[in-house]
Amino acid sequence: MATTPDPFSPPHPEEARAHRVYASLMRIAERHAADDRQRRRQVHPTVLGPHEAVRLVAFLLSGAAKPDEGEPEVDHADITAALSLLPMARGEMDELETGLLQMARGRGMTWPEIAFGLGLGTPQAARQRYERLVSRTAPDSGQSPHG
Repeated sequence: MATTPDPFSPPHPEEARAHRVYASLMRIAERHAADDRQRRRQVHPTVLGPHEAVRLVAFLLSGAAKPDEGEPEVDHADITAALSLLPMARGEMDELETGLLQMARGRGMTWPEIAFGLGLGTPQAARQRYERLVSRTAPDSGQSPHG
């Protein structure tokens, strides 16, 4: 039986964030990934991306996905391959986050709104995160965005 929250107790930030993450997934799925065609827009039709490959190996290892009949089991070389792709996948996520933050600012979102979305406590933390991402993903930073 669900209990109603005590109006005199402060909210639990981790719990509120978990609920917001779930609601976020549901919102985007309902609005922008309602069918197979919409879900496939972000996936290359013939090439597995680094994030997808790492996720697939992790799903197969954990049992969240089952191998098809005749498909080989995940072995040490598959795990090594997935681990090798992690820096590239992380770099792509950094680039994706940097671009999303730039677009959010370009659409008029404030740093407090962005901090809330990122689950950060202050607008300053959000700006600092953005600055770190820009320094890591900038083409002239001397670092590869994928490593």
